Amino acid sequence: MESKKTDAYTTLVNYNIKPSVQRIEIMKYLLTHHTHPTVEDVYSALHKKIPTLSKTTVYNTLKLFSEQGAALMLTIDEKSICFDGDTSPHAHFMCKDCGKIFDLLFTEEGKEIPGFVAHDHLITEIHYYYKGFCNKCLTKQ
Repeated sequence: MESKKTDAYTTLVNYNIKPSVQRIEIMKYLLTHHTHPTVEDVYSALHKKIPTLSKTTVYNTLKLFSEQGAALMLTIDEKSICFDGDTSPHAHFMCKDCGKIFDLLFTEEGKEIPGFVAHDHLITEIHYYYKGFCNKCLTKQ
């Protein structure tokens, strides 16, 4: 348990984010829950442990993490913003039935879209979003 706190602390320091009790706990949650949580999910999970935590603090903290590169802000679902503590290059798939978001891994690591020319622009982010039906929902039908 202590190592996850250390991992969260180290992650924050590595991304030049000043660690606080709230920030460490929110980062620890992202690093241990690969569910692409919303602000509400993180708040619901942590508010009993940290009674002074507010939804505004969670939102502002997750936004800061995203701005500093310590987390990804996902806008795959037009109804809510989700966050991902895994900042390695990967795509996301959202099931149109159950709404669950899954990580999709690339077979080759790369930061270019085949056939795409940047024309001397600096690309700092690429978001791959796929939507369809997950295996579990397909077998229900």
